[in-house]
Amino acid sequence: MPSLLSRLRRVRHSDQVIATQVRETLVESLYASPQSLVIGAVASSAIAVTVATVSGDPWLIIGAVALTLTACARMVDALRPTRPPDERAQRSDLQIKRQELIYLAGALCYSMLLGGFGLLTLTNTDDGVLQLLSVTTTIGYAAGIAGRNAGRPWIALGQLCCASGPIIVGLLVSLDPLKVELAIVIGLFVVAMMSITLQTYDVILKATVASMEKAALAEYNAALARRDDLTGVANRTAFREQLEADFASLPGAGHCLSIHWLDLDRFKEINDSFGHLAGNALLCGIAARLDEAFGRRGIVARLGGDEFAIVCRIQRPGEASGIGREILRLVEQPVQHHGRPLHASASVGIAVAPTDGRDPDTLLKNADLALYRAKDSGRGQFCFYEPVMDEKVERSRNLAAEMKGALGRGEFYLLFQPIFDLQGTEVVSCEVLLRWNNRRYGPVSPVEFVPIAEDSGLIVEIGRWVIREACRSASRWSAEVKIAVNLSPIQLRSPDLPAAILGALADTELPAHRLELEVTESVLLADAEGTIAVLKAINALGVGTTLDDFGTGYSSLSYLTKFPFQTLKIDRSFISDLEQSPASVAIVQTIVELAAKLGMRTVAEGIETQAQLDQLRRTRCDAAQGYFLALPMSASMVGAMLADDRIRARG
Repeated sequence: MPSLLSRLRRVRHSDQVIATQVRETLVESLYASPQSLVIGAVASSAIAVTVATVSGDPWLIIGAVALTLTACARMVDALRPTRPPDERAQRSDLQIKRQELIYLAGALCYSMLLGGFGLLTLTNTDDGVLQLLSVTTTIGYAAGIAGRNAGRPWIALGQLCCASGPIIVGLLVSLDPLKVELAIVIGLFVVAMMSITLQTYDVILKATVASMEKAALAEYNAALARRDDLTGVANRTAFREQLEADFASLPGAGHCLSIHWLDLDRFKEINDSFGHLAGNALLCGIAARLDEAFGRRGIVARLGGDEFAIVCRIQRPGEASGIGREILRLVEQPVQHHGRPLHASASVGIAVAPTDGRDPDTLLKNADLALYRAKDSGRGQFCFYEPVMDEKVERSRNLAAEMKGALGRGEFYLLFQPIFDLQGTEVVSCEVLLRWNNRRYGPVSPVEFVPIAEDSGLIVEIGRWVIREACRSASRWSAEVKIAVNLSPIQLRSPDLPAAILGALADTELPAHRLELEVTESVLLADAEGTIAVLKAINALGVGTTLDDFGTGYSSLSYLTKFPFQTLKIDRSFISDLEQSPASVAIVQTIVELAAKLGMRTVAEGIETQAQLDQLRRTRCDAAQGYFLALPMSASMVGAMLADDRIRARG
């Protein structure tokens, strides 16, 4: 008993300090199973009516009527419509307590009537069957309440006492030894049920608190995952979700959507002149201004690098011009960094829905076309999308047609960027870079022609040529130097890829271990099982495989255990911040150490400064490449460089 009293005091204290949201969940648990309440109320009322009718006692008849009316009122309350979660979340603590008091009043009233009815049955009738019906009904009700309402223990304990107390009194006043013994047993039963109720409450409370903490953490992480790490505005994920939601509500809404896609002009020059910290400060300052100006009427997002997008609800398309002018004004205001003003301008592409696009993808595509027009027109200005901008699409079609005969005309050629061993100055490998000099358009960027080749399926034929020519070039170099070739996702899905590799190795007599094939992380998402099978087949040939651009957004440690890679290439985004960001240093160090423990080599991309190289050497990365070390060059220049290194080594 002292232990029970101590637990009651603890329950009282915890009940006073629980959070409003927890209290609301516990109160809602009272209504979690209305069926059981209805069944109990109907059964108890039916028993009471039966006992009163058979006995004919006027007091029992009155009690049965009162019990039935109270049961009906409780059923109406229990079957009330459930509030939506968002509506429940807006209720105050006072409203929750008022609802709890309503339930408490009905529960105690019903329990007292049921207990009183049992007492009257024991004192006003001599029929043992009727007494048995009343007593068992009341005790059964009390047992069910101990578990059903344990989420609010004071209600459950009150019901337990109000229902069982009168029964115990009725049994004791009879002075019948057997009934007195039954009263003692019921008393012990009540104490046990009180203990069970308190234990159940502890479990429910802990589970509720844990669930809410988990939900709060998940909500926090979800919000964090939708924020740009550097600037704090929305990231690409949140931007896409909001844009799709805005489009879903657009029909019949009476307003338009404007998207302003902006790119900072010559942002790289700021990084090169003042350092990456200055560039980061500029991005943060501009993002804060844009978010303050437009965050309340739409969404401001950083899409990557120095690109931002702003979506606003506007009443008429003409308002987009005013927003564009305000964006240019905000960007042009200097940002202070260590006492130095940083100046920037922006190019802005504007598209308005539904005129310029009736779905998110079309609107984004057209805003992007408008942005390119703004850049081409001199920068520092905004341009609206116009249908004539679809000429870019026509150019892509023409390039696709030109590409069909490009291999035969010898328009494709290869450059090679050396990869150096960080422990010394030796070239350990060369990455192959595909280039296209078209007869009609001149030099075409890989960023433009590779997607066209993939869409047309020509990438498979071009890829076979690249592997063969790369092997042919490497066969003329030192036997210690490997050749690294990037694989397109389309190539990786080609069933004849292993045969093409074998054919290239046989034709050029290049040992298989000198060939390495690189794939990007995005390839791994499409068909994991198929990709694993292809990579294992490549490894079975003796050819190495490399995970390229590790850490660019899809990274998962499971890749390192599921997929058979021998080398990791650390993305240049981490390398560019090595001088200023301790976090980037820690990430690179962690990747290097993890790869080493898994028996994998690491290569860092994008080395542009001596400081980056020095910092990288401290991480014990295996190899590095970048413009600071060597520019892309022809096969003959690589051969000359390797020969020169051998001559110096001998000397």
